[in-house]
Parts: sequence; structure tokens; C-alpha cells
Amino acid sequence: MLFLYHIGKPSLYGSLTCQGIGLDGIPEVTASEGFIVNEINKKSIHISCPKESASSKFLAPYTTFSRIHTKSITCLDISSGGGLGVSSSTDGTMKIWQASNGELRRVLEGHVFDVNCCRFFPSGLVVLSGGMDAQLKIWSAEDASCVVTFKGHKGGILDTAIVDRGRNVVSGSRDGTARLWDCGRSACLGVLADCGSSINGVAVGAADNSINLGSPEQMPSEREVGTEAKMLLLAREDKKLQCLGLQSRQPVFLFIGSDAFNCCTFLSGFLLLAGTQDGNIYQLDVRSPGAPVQVIHRSGAPVLSLLSFRDGFIASQGDGSCFIVQQDLDYVTELTGADCDPVYKVATWEKQIYTCCRDGLVRRYQLSDL
Repeated sequence: MLFLYHIGKPSLYGSLTCQGIGLDGIPEVTASEGFIVNEINKKSIHISCPKESASSKFLAPYTTFSRIHTKSITCLDISSGGGLGVSSSTDGTMKIWQASNGELRRVLEGHVFDVNCCRFFPSGLVVLSGGMDAQLKIWSAEDASCVVTFKGHKGGILDTAIVDRGRNVVSGSRDGTARLWDCGRSACLGVLADCGSSINGVAVGAADNSINLGSPEQMPSEREVGTEAKMLLLAREDKKLQCLGLQSRQPVFLFIGSDAFNCCTFLSGFLLLAGTQDGNIYQLDVRSPGAPVQVIHRSGAPVLSLLSFRDGFIASQGDGSCFIVQQDLDYVTELTGADCDPVYKVATWEKQIYTCCRDGLVRRYQLSDL
């Protein structure tokens, strides 16, 4: 079944029919009136609708890892060298695995209750995690030992960001605060923001020279490393997207969206994306944040993750959709396989994209399959 949806216009419906398998092992597929099958191989199909000047590529997973977790996978990340993956699940576990084949390498045990977020430090040898137990932990990927535990939040930690090489990290919590931590001394360097509303997503980015980040009210600690000329973005439950100077703690802007903000990311030194619970992806320019550059709305399902990718971005939603938008192309690449299960997180390494889903599967897509 195909359908093309344009806001304010009637949807166009169509279908695909498989006529059989060719001698090269590739299906022979035709589309109903109004749609054209432009290209097909074993892993992808490119379909267009000339009347509406629209086209999409649909890419199937290259491999699927089903044995890492037994329940929903809430977060994942891939190491900087592409060799390892880390993921957390509602089965109560956090695991490190071989990115090439999903083979289990380590189990990271120590959080009480669910682990909400996990990511590799730039070295690829260390993992940062945040849990419903309000604790932030740093782990060795080599021997699974917990080397640091940060305590101070009063509610579950929902997202983290790493500053530069990782001497400092940022956390956002259900308690409404974003905090800056010193990894070397396992100490809190300060509360960056106290919003009075759950912080669902955080992002740190280098600011363009034209952006005024303000000046700190007091001399920054010598333990702050790499916070200057950085912006901090907070995706908040109260429909607000907040940006401040990471070192100055001074406000840059406050944008009010259509619903709770779930996630955010920087595309450049002045462009950013943020996704809402009602399916909007806002693209904003920090230099003039009053009105969005554009608002992308593909469905009413929650936008769960956003990731800058090449000259565009990857987004995933609560209805199972996961797609790549590239700025110089007039079509979208759809990453298929999740059906209607939410895709919670996306991670990339070179030409490979990894997703984690409520169905308990990690899917790996190969862009060379396009």
C-alpha cells in the first residue's frame, strides 16, 4: 500500500505489485497509476509520484540483531571507531556489543531501575549513562567497571551531552535541572538551568561567532574545560526550547512550540532542530529564533530522536517511521522494518545507521545498499 500525504491536500493512494523474481534475484515490481518504480535492488526501492514532484527511497535493514536484549531498547550509541555498540533496555540491562554482528561483549550493572540514556565518550573506550535512579555513571567499555557515579539530581536523568573530549559532561533530568559535571573529580560544577519542568533532551554545540552568548556572572571554575563559545540546548516538557551560553549560563533564546519537546540537536553553529510530542520538527536559526526556518510535519506521532547527518539529518518517530532528509535532495530515504513500533534512537558510523526500537531489535542499515 502506498499513500502520499500533503498538508491541506487529499492523500493519494496506490499500491505495488510484485510480478515475480528476475534472474538476478531482484523482485520485478510495478506501481499503480500515479506512481513509478524508478529503481529497485535487493535492499531498496525508489518510488516517485511525478504529479506531485515527490519521491522516496525505502531502505531495508542490512542486518537485524535480536539477541542483545529481550525487551524494548530505549537508547543506543556506536563508538567513534565503529567497533562497539552500547544499548539500554526496559529489561533492566545495559550492554556493550560488537557493532558488526551484535555479539555481546560486556554487561554494565549498577543502576537501580531503568537506564534512560547511554553514550560513548569520544575515545570510544568509556561510556556515560543516566538512569531513573537519578544517577549518572561512567563505565569502562573494556572491563565493564563503573569508574565514577555522580549524585545530585532529584529525578531520573533523561539525556546527557559530552563537552569536547569529555572532561565535563551535561545532564538533563525530570527534576527540571540541567547540570554540568567534572568527570575527573566526580563533582557537580553547577546547575546550568532550573526550568521547573522535565528536561527531555540536551545538546551542546559550538556557537557561530555572530552569536552573543553573554558573560558569566562569576569566574568559571578552572575545572570547566571546553565550555567557552558553546551553546546548550534544552528540550523541555513544558513546550519550551531553551538555549543558553554553556559557560555564561546566560539566556540566548526561549522558543515556545506546539507541544512538549522530546529531543534536539545542532546542525551547525547557528542552525538547530528540535522535535515535539505532536510530530513537529522545528528548524531554527539561533540568530533569529522568533520564527522557525521551517517546520516539518510528517505525522502526528512523537518525534523521538534527531541526529545531524551529512548535509541533513535523521529523525525517528513513535509510529515506527525513521527517515533521512538531505538538504540538497528533493527526496527522503525511509528506513523500514520497525512497522508501528516506536524507534527510540538512531546512531551512525560512516555509511552505517543503527536504530533501536520498542520491538527489542537493533537494526543496521548500509547506505551503500542505496
